[in-house]
Amino acid sequence: MPEKNLHPSQKIPELLAPAGSMNAFYAAVAAGADAVYLSGKQFGARKFARNFSDEEIAEAVGYAHARGVRVYVTTNTLVHDREIPGIAEYLVRLYATGVDAVLVQDPGVAALAREIVPGLVLHASTQLTIHNAEGVRWAHEQGFSRVVLARELSLAEVESIAWATADTGVGLEVFAHGALCYSYSGQCLLSSVIGGRSGNRGMCAQPCRMKYSLVTADVDKYGRPTDASEVPLQEKYLLSPKDLCTYREIPRLVNAPVASLKIEGRMKSPEYVAIVVSTYRRALDAAAAGSFTPDKSAENDLLLAFNREFTRGHLFGDRNEKLMGRDRPDNRGLLIGTVTRYDRTRRTVTITPDHPVTLHPGDGLLFTLQNHPAAAWGFALNSEPDVQNDGMIVLAVSRPALEGSRVFLTSSQVLAARARQIGALAPPDLRHLVPIDMVATVAADGHLILAGTIHPPGKEPVVVENTSDLHLVPARSRPLSEETLAAQLTKTGGTPFGIANLDLTYDGTLFTPVSEINRVRREFFIRAGEALIASFRPLPEEVAAAKKRLATFIAGHPSPVSSTPKTPPVSQKKPMNIILYADCMDAVDAGTRAGAKTICFEPLGFPYPSGIDAESENARIEAAVRTALEICRAHDARLIWKLPRITRQGEIAAIRSVLPRLHVAGLRECMVENPGTALAVQEAVPGLALAGSWGLNVFNAETIRVFARQHFTMLQVSPELSGNEIAVLAREVHRQGDGPELAVFAQGNLETMVTDDCLRAVITKCRRTSGPCRNTRWIGIRDETGRLFPVHVDGACRSHIFNAAETCLIDVVPELAAAGINAVAIDARGKPADYAREMVKAYREAIAPAAQKPGATSRDPATLRERVKSIALGGITAGHYTRGLKEE
Repeated sequence: MPEKNLHPSQKIPELLAPAGSMNAFYAAVAAGADAVYLSGKQFGARKFARNFSDEEIAEAVGYAHARGVRVYVTTNTLVHDREIPGIAEYLVRLYATGVDAVLVQDPGVAALAREIVPGLVLHASTQLTIHNAEGVRWAHEQGFSRVVLARELSLAEVESIAWATADTGVGLEVFAHGALCYSYSGQCLLSSVIGGRSGNRGMCAQPCRMKYSLVTADVDKYGRPTDASEVPLQEKYLLSPKDLCTYREIPRLVNAPVASLKIEGRMKSPEYVAIVVSTYRRALDAAAAGSFTPDKSAENDLLLAFNREFTRGHLFGDRNEKLMGRDRPDNRGLLIGTVTRYDRTRRTVTITPDHPVTLHPGDGLLFTLQNHPAAAWGFALNSEPDVQNDGMIVLAVSRPALEGSRVFLTSSQVLAARARQIGALAPPDLRHLVPIDMVATVAADGHLILAGTIHPPGKEPVVVENTSDLHLVPARSRPLSEETLAAQLTKTGGTPFGIANLDLTYDGTLFTPVSEINRVRREFFIRAGEALIASFRPLPEEVAAAKKRLATFIAGHPSPVSSTPKTPPVSQKKPMNIILYADCMDAVDAGTRAGAKTICFEPLGFPYPSGIDAESENARIEAAVRTALEICRAHDARLIWKLPRITRQGEIAAIRSVLPRLHVAGLRECMVENPGTALAVQEAVPGLALAGSWGLNVFNAETIRVFARQHFTMLQVSPELSGNEIAVLAREVHRQGDGPELAVFAQGNLETMVTDDCLRAVITKCRRTSGPCRNTRWIGIRDETGRLFPVHVDGACRSHIFNAAETCLIDVVPELAAAGINAVAIDARGKPADYAREMVKAYREAIAPAAQKPGATSRDPATLRERVKSIALGGITAGHYTRGLKEE
């Protein structure tokens, strides 16, 4: 049994473990997790895990708190307006249960929590895509006490953010182990557009683990690919990252300014959780003691638990081939050796092991051939292998194996048994115990009184008293010694407690059977456990106050009507606006000449790579925006500087440098896609108007109210909403008074992913630190069904992947207007002037009567839709407007 450690000598980050089931939860606690995150049956980002009922959450919370472990519940999905009352009630139930925190993605849900259950601790989910210091400051303003940072940040960036936000007291959480998303979390719509299963609703179907081919092409005058050709590549899983493993870097993480190290894996088995958590527990404790050295057997355990090959991730600078596992998307297992001979007669293979290994019946084996991943095959052993004197391993196989094939152990009976053994251990045997100072007094009349002060981690001390019915009596021959009494009272086996100090008052002259002392001690620790659990729950009057606030909220928020209104709200009777997204001056000029009255200009080349002259690049960006301003003035159009979706500290610095001068030049509005950028804009030019694009994931009226309080004058609602959901949202906003302008993405290839992986680097040498990419030929990725997804690589080598078909809502413009939508957005980024011109013309005809536009030929919706289809890239789709997202 490991030595009991009541007071760790060094503060180390929290070890946060996943649990998708009660068995996984028990395994996490037994393996030494400081905290466990899990989800209820709704509002969690892993809908396909077993997850927890309300009763199971309560059971888990009590079990964990009795052992000094914290429980965080994920409510990290986007929430529809119709679900707002339900999640408000759920938050109150979680608060009453005593959960230690909830993880939140939706800003509207966070605002609800602050209003109804202000005592509920909030953690900002990685789905909020917080990746800069300003984002952490925004989270602090919204009431979050911790932020789970984007996985794309380096450790140096994490440290910089920590120092820049130290005054807020917000803790930073980083992922340490497990699967990686290809896209920035919270910014991925690929599963949503392909099959209607949204990662923002906990239903990601993992299309990043599917096969894709890389395609290059020329383009026609509308920006559509022509003469497309597939790039010959052996690797087919272009979007599949390796799995994160920071085990070797634990000493650096222990010394980093992070509050928590998170293990991914709520879809994983209890055995996986037991092995991974226990491995990191030992590593963290050793690092805290200054004695950590990487253990090869521990690394092998991690490989056997599950791996797609390991990477240290962006956190420690891995990129491109060090980060991506493009050859295969599945479990690799542990390499054990190479096939050196195949006996066709006996149908056996001889394996030369790379290291000593023992195989057992039931173990899983995988045979692969270098550079031929499709030829991989495997089986489970059903008999003991023949291990020869020279160490060679001879196995019977069901099919031929080529010499040179590598052999991997993909599952181990020994490791599975060890995982089950960890889960069966009493949790106190594997983790720090909860310290308790005990005071034991034997009164003059022999009455034994026990009291104590519990010191739960991160909580105020808890006082517990237990007046027993035991009276010691005068000894006839051999009195109970003080040492014996002390020894019996300090036995804490089977409890989560460890005696830190014992203050015993006893004169050593009395007697009672040892069994009676043990009985009283057990009763005391039962009472102490109950007090410990109760200390994590709010007081009854606090719960009652939360329920009262909930009732008031629900009374003031009637269930939204799920149908489109027949007449527009009074404030929406002016004609709809057309918003044109553009990234080149020709498209800006063509769009304004065609009648677009709002231009969202995102100049090419920004963001730009690190390592080049920032001053000259900033001057170039400033000049581009100034030119766009002049064009818009000439055509009485409004210019919004569209800022990048991802804005690391380098981009934030550029914005802060350029924006004040552009404001003097006449710029009056910026568009942002993450809240950190919004805060930077407001600090650089106080009072500058803000517009919000799709990256903000505006899903409900509560979220709109959050951003309205931050002076947003225009917000684009999520493209994952259906027509009915858009109508409900708009009506709810207008019901409570004037709010920001509301816009809907109506035309273009929807951006479905933004990733720090450069897909151009697959086929050409990356010049990330020495200047802009010179390869500007059109590229895309084609899936196995033949759909071709356009790809744009920006100046910072981030790949932006767009839907294969264009969203087209031109035939429902009247419905949108009736719903109270102020504007429709056309995305012409990456498209030439002809595309911008023709799309704006078509939508002007859809919005205004044909008689008011000289030269207009028709405003029939079907005709307009066919016109749009004739120039669209990849055909057209109504997206989620008609059917909405899948919910099961």
